Amino acid sequence: MELSPSTHVDTFTRDHLPPEDWWPVIELTTDALQYPDRLNAGVELVDVPARRVGDDVPALRTPDGTVWTYGELRLRSDQVAQVLVEDLGLVPGNRVLLRSPNNPWTVAAWLGVLKAGGVVVTTMAALRARELGPIATKTQPVVALVDHRFAEDVRTLAGSVAPELAVVTFGADTADDLTRRAKAKAGSFAAVATAADDVALLGPTSGSTGVPKITMHFHRDVLAIDDTFGRTLRLGPGDVVACTAPLAFTFGLGMLVVFALRAGACALLTEAATPQELADLVVEQGVTVLATAPTAYKQILKAGRIGQLRGLRVAVSAGEHIPQGVWEQIRDEIGLEVVDGIGATEMLHIFISTIGHPVRPGATGKPLPGYRATVLGPDDRPVAPGEKGRLAVIGPVGCRYLDDERQQAYVVDGWNVTGDTFRVDEDGYFHYCARTDNMIVSSGYNIGAPEVEAAVDDHPDVVESAVVAEPDAERGSIVCAFVVLKQGVPGDAAKVKEIQDFVKSQIAPYKYPRDVRFVDALPRNASGKLQHFRLREALSSGEATS
Repeated sequence: MELSPSTHVDTFTRDHLPPEDWWPVIELTTDALQYPDRLNAGVELVDVPARRVGDDVPALRTPDGTVWTYGELRLRSDQVAQVLVEDLGLVPGNRVLLRSPNNPWTVAAWLGVLKAGGVVVTTMAALRARELGPIATKTQPVVALVDHRFAEDVRTLAGSVAPELAVVTFGADTADDLTRRAKAKAGSFAAVATAADDVALLGPTSGSTGVPKITMHFHRDVLAIDDTFGRTLRLGPGDVVACTAPLAFTFGLGMLVVFALRAGACALLTEAATPQELADLVVEQGVTVLATAPTAYKQILKAGRIGQLRGLRVAVSAGEHIPQGVWEQIRDEIGLEVVDGIGATEMLHIFISTIGHPVRPGATGKPLPGYRATVLGPDDRPVAPGEKGRLAVIGPVGCRYLDDERQQAYVVDGWNVTGDTFRVDEDGYFHYCARTDNMIVSSGYNIGAPEVEAAVDDHPDVVESAVVAEPDAERGSIVCAFVVLKQGVPGDAAKVKEIQDFVKSQIAPYKYPRDVRFVDALPRNASGKLQHFRLREALSSGEATS
């Protein structure tokens, strides 16, 4: 697909797209997926809805009672764009690192970057400097907009791998804080007329190890996920949408920013909430559409709080497969049929879902309009119905890694191959079987086993380690680390906690090994290669000991 002339002055992202023959097939096959050559997603997500539903309609709210209307969000995003351009010298195509939990200023900053023609680099607030460093090195941001509570690690970057990075905090109420700077601006900003295929978003894949994989998404891609999955939710100004995923996860970005705002609905932004607290918020805040991971639904059921979800119009589950028993229990107790789906950071959002089809319990669903999918065998050819293989997808969005040879492994003959094992039945329903790589999916989070191993191995008392997924009834899987200690170091409960705390200090705390098992040696084959499968077999057979 030939690209239109870019509006970017800084051509970094256009220059670092994958070679054309590495791209997946891109198909814009429905009427809804036809876009003009010039398109700014920031404008489409707040200015256009504000004109349609009115400036006084609530756009964002938080549990503490804060409410931003569409008029205020439009004003704040324009003011952020003014700060970026007038105060910080941003030019179209510059990258802006964004680090914050979900709150209204995060959304205003995200939209403001797009309006200014910048490229957002989304990062989770939970990431440590060790994880942020490779992202900054690869994406080369010139500005970082950071919640003041999470600025220390970003300032560390500015003092090391990104010395030219201008770090601007928000929420601190200091003279140079973004909120102060923004409120001093008039808020009259003419958004940059970006190309529909200019890069708007650089999204690090969760679970990337070593040099991170950075997905590249165009302005039109941001709208395409709404014109495929988002529109099936039938959102409108009367809806309140809640999602537990951070905006750095494209699942959360889609539900809370793209789908909710473009429909004129209101997004409920929560920085943190346990599943039980989430159930209470559904009632207290009048939530009509909820999106979260299967783990949260399981824990709400276990706590006897599923009745709190009775007022929902739609419930969405993603991040991992929802067990059939959990789905059926929710249906039987409150009559709510949870919408299952599978997506990927490379694909930006959900592409196979149960919505729009007769529900088949246990199945993930069928491809959404605009997508097609198949299951590939070892020869990279589609297998017969009922046979297991690698899930492959083609649609209006697709994998584009920033300057990364791993693009060739993800794209096979034009198909996006997601790393999931599926089978498809005779009626075209796709059924999840397992992951095909070393990714651990725990409570909806993707965790790269090699990254955890590297953190464990950095502990001074550890000789080596191996990390695998351990089945868990609550979380689907947990991270289990098999650890060889230095001679004479006791492998006791105190050492377990010490290693766990050490890992939390090195990488995002949610990645730490919940189970640590000390062993004399790790299994290897004749050539010395570590055999992770033997550790998984030991766990499943009960042979492994703590």
